[in-house]
Amino acid sequence: MTSPEFFGKRSFATISAQQQPVPNKIRRVMDCQTEEEETCEEQYEAENCTCSSKRASSTAESHSDSPVTLKILQNWVPRVSHYFDKEHYLYVGHQIVIQESIEHFGAVVWPGALALSQYLESNQEQFNLKDKKVLEIGAGTGLVSIVACILGAYVTATDLPEVLENLSYNISRNTQNMNMHKPEVRKLVWGEGLNEDFPVSTYSYDFILATDVVYHHAALDPLLATMVYFCKPGTVLLWANKFRFTADYEFLEKLCNIFNTTILAEFPESNVKLLKATVREN
Repeated sequence: MTSPEFFGKRSFATISAQQQPVPNKIRRVMDCQTEEEETCEEQYEAENCTCSSKRASSTAESHSDSPVTLKILQNWVPRVSHYFDKEHYLYVGHQIVIQESIEHFGAVVWPGALALSQYLESNQEQFNLKDKKVLEIGAGTGLVSIVACILGAYVTATDLPEVLENLSYNISRNTQNMNMHKPEVRKLVWGEGLNEDFPVSTYSYDFILATDVVYHHAALDPLLATMVYFCKPGTVLLWANKFRFTADYEFLEKLCNIFNTTILAEFPESNVKLLKATVREN
């Protein structure tokens, strides 16, 4: 399940600075810039809208407590058709070809997927996925799952039933001839049948990956319940999202109330934030 916002151009993300230390606590981020986001300012009083951290520049001090700032390059224009031409990406030295479709929101690569894919490639020492068990929720086209596979992870990519055919196609064609752990594609409806389909006694994950899963839709509570279900002690949740609606900030606040949460990186031009969350230990 991915974002329904259609862009005239795709955002490609490149790292412009090395990873910096990040704050241990995030408060609501209310830097509304679009007409959609102006409702945030109307709903929340100014004293409740404080930024989690100052934006870091590419020359930030190594001891800065700000998240790393990522540079966004706009270099993709969609064609007017039911199916886009296959898109080509290069991550971890591998060319990845993604088939997209505008028939489903989940069959389009959104900025959060580009942000997380680039970040995983550039921060392999910090987040070593080799031989780790990785679950992607709302995998969409499968780009992030494919990158995780290339990095050596045991990957399970999940999404809604109507998205699985395209998801399976992309993952299969991009991993079948590579020397890596064979990825798995499974149906996952947030908040439904979790214990039956993914019993805790059998399924555990080192990393949960999610990109652009939060936007203006009715499944945010089931999404949070799904994150809570899969995130156990020792699990790292990496979530990249474009922040534009009031619901995005409300979800972030709920996440911060449950997990230890930090902002790892920001894409100021596209309002994408990349966050890490872990279970609080009693």
